[in-house]
Amino acid sequence: MQPPVVKVLQKNISELLKNNVVEYRYIPQHDKPLPSLTKLQEIVELLRSIVFPGYYGDFIANSNTLEYHLGVTQERLYSLLKEQILYGLCFSASDELCNDARLVAQEKTLLFLQQIPELKRLISTDVKAMYDGDPAAKSYGEVIFCYPAIRAIFNHRVAHALLRLNIPVLPRIISELAHSETGIDIHPGAQIGEYFSIDHGTGVVIGETTIIGNHVTLYQGVTLGAIRFRLDDKGNPINLPRHPIIEDSVVIYSNANVLGRITIGAGSVVGGNVWLTTSIPPNTKITQQKAVENTFIDGLGI
Repeated sequence: MQPPVVKVLQKNISELLKNNVVEYRYIPQHDKPLPSLTKLQEIVELLRSIVFPGYYGDFIANSNTLEYHLGVTQERLYSLLKEQILYGLCFSASDELCNDARLVAQEKTLLFLQQIPELKRLISTDVKAMYDGDPAAKSYGEVIFCYPAIRAIFNHRVAHALLRLNIPVLPRIISELAHSETGIDIHPGAQIGEYFSIDHGTGVVIGETTIIGNHVTLYQGVTLGAIRFRLDDKGNPINLPRHPIIEDSVVIYSNANVLGRITIGAGSVVGGNVWLTTSIPPNTKITQQKAVENTFIDGLGI
């Protein structure tokens, strides 16, 4: 007689292999290798150790060994990234296109590697902005080590660069790795300028078609989101610009919701808990309305 556990396992296998369960169609079957969350996390960590040498990984930065470290780390990065880009290109492609994707993956990997110096320059401006905007920060090094916003913005800049190379899936995975770790949700499609700062950061949401200028600061809980989206004849969402444009030197305080394809003019300040769905001109200050005081008896009115 078979043990009960064997019967349960065999029944599960039989049920799981059925192809007539309607809901199963929402989990596509893949007979090609898929991108690896573990390897993509390693790719991000390798990039961190290249951009912030000594702060990440086991390497101790000094002038005698830095060149060696950068060389070895970039070789490992190239090998891993080329493989994952290939799997990303094959994710939704036909077998024929996938077979021709190896050369494309190599070309796109090299194009990405060429952007690493610019990535370092951009994230350096973000470190500066975070330090300048927070009196509690004691050094640039502390910002690099401790601030979740730097981790999230770093992932975003990596993901955005991959997205601009038309690489499927990988940018979203890399963004979601940071989202899971920090609570900061930045879609890889968002365009973000230099000296970008997110103070505290938990609960920040930045939508796909958002455009953010230079020297912009957000506080925790800010949503740069959509107010609605249009549908095509089949009822599917149309991917049109639907998120805000935030111009240079704007500050948006905690839990504000800036929604729709509106423009927040340069130098403006949006106060906490504001719900904003219309554009405002430069140098505008928006605050929530004064609280309305009411008296409730025995819970009436609540």
